[in-house]
Amino acid sequence: MSRLSGLLGLLAAPLLALLLAPQLDALVLVMLALVTFIAVVIHSYARRYLDGQAAAARFERWFLATIAATSLLVTAGDLRLLAVAWTLSSLSLHQLLTFFSDRQPAQVAAHKKFLLSRLADVAIYTAVALLGRAFGSYDLSVINAQASALANLPATAHAAGYLLVAGVALRSAQLPFHGWLIQVMEAPTPVSALLHAGVVNIGGYLLLRLASLVEALPGMELALVLVGGSTAVLAALVTMTRVSIKVALAWSTAAQMGFMLLECGLGAWELALLHIVAHSCYKAYAFLGSGGVVATHVQRQLAAPHARPTLLRWIAAAVGGSLVAAIAGWVAWPTLGTDPRAWIAVTLLALAITPFFVRVDGALPPLTNAGLVGSAVLVATLYAAWHVAFGALVPRVSAPPPVMVVFAALGAFLTLFLVQVLVSARPTSRAARTLQAWAFAGFHLDEGFTRLTFLVWPPRHVRRAQPAPAARMRSAVERAA
Repeated sequence: MSRLSGLLGLLAAPLLALLLAPQLDALVLVMLALVTFIAVVIHSYARRYLDGQAAAARFERWFLATIAATSLLVTAGDLRLLAVAWTLSSLSLHQLLTFFSDRQPAQVAAHKKFLLSRLADVAIYTAVALLGRAFGSYDLSVINAQASALANLPATAHAAGYLLVAGVALRSAQLPFHGWLIQVMEAPTPVSALLHAGVVNIGGYLLLRLASLVEALPGMELALVLVGGSTAVLAALVTMTRVSIKVALAWSTAAQMGFMLLECGLGAWELALLHIVAHSCYKAYAFLGSGGVVATHVQRQLAAPHARPTLLRWIAAAVGGSLVAAIAGWVAWPTLGTDPRAWIAVTLLALAITPFFVRVDGALPPLTNAGLVGSAVLVATLYAAWHVAFGALVPRVSAPPPVMVVFAALGAFLTLFLVQVLVSARPTSRAARTLQAWAFAGFHLDEGFTRLTFLVWPPRHVRRAQPAPAARMRSAVERAA
């Protein structure tokens, strides 16, 4: 397949999905543009990456099939079609994950993902059936409209909400079902980029499409916050202990998906949409550029070492970051004083720009310190501007989430920040060393699920344990007799 024909085929899938879409809104157009952009970039990289591979044509066919299914999912207005398209994209991606058939770790990881995806299918299809029964329609706009209008939703809708959380958590690599995402690094780099930059984000997109339903189900909101918040904190801690760039990126993706589900549980839909777009673009760049990380690491090793920031410097940096974030929040969030979700957004912003202020040091040139402060102000300004822009693309929320949910989210963010401060300021303390040991082991969360997976349905290439030599000899003698 020539480069031009491959590119035309790649663009034809989103265009056809756009023409067949029952209705178009800003959210659909943004997501379809994102899928197309990421696909074109990865496709161009993949042609060079797989140049000379005998099975390159097969890779391109399954790549196009994955993009076509994802485009159909993004533009679907019927919940049944969306669920089917999600399954098709998962099955197509499985062929890409197992592209190198001689890499057994990749086969095992793909096998685990296949089982989890089928379990997620059961949860999602059951939820779709329950929603159709509860609302008498599978149309997304009808479901959202009725969910907003009804004072009390039927029990089937509540059950469907919990099943959707389960299905999205399984597909988004939430703990303890995250192992496949970490171990699938044996797949080709373009596949890793496609998985982390696009496919794994679909759970957040589904929640965005059902925003009114999520807001009408407080139990569903709380479940999203608990699942997403716990995954975000634990996966972020593990990320800090990883030395392999791709493995660190994989753990980072699990953490980011946790943050995204948490944002959806809080009803911060504009932040969730911004998160999807920013994470997709960043992870595509990070995976496709991972080969240059070694050179960058060597340059940092040759540079003069920096003194570890003290606890007092962290406190001063947190004050500076909070002031800048508060000013940006006052401009971007008119409801800052009354809406708890705005508190979450401002807290996130403050924690994100605090590291800029931590690096400010009197021993550095004044121009360097001014650049660090200016970078923090620029990030805060862009964050506020993007919030306003994306806020116009998603449905406006009706009421803030329960106070318990807000404090659960704030607790997750602040806990992660305090742990970062502890590890940075007191790396040799007993608490930091104990936490490092547990985080390095991934909190032992994947071992049990892996054993259960192999017990239920072991991969085909996993051979039975060979008997000891003495047992083999005894068996041979018995057969001869």
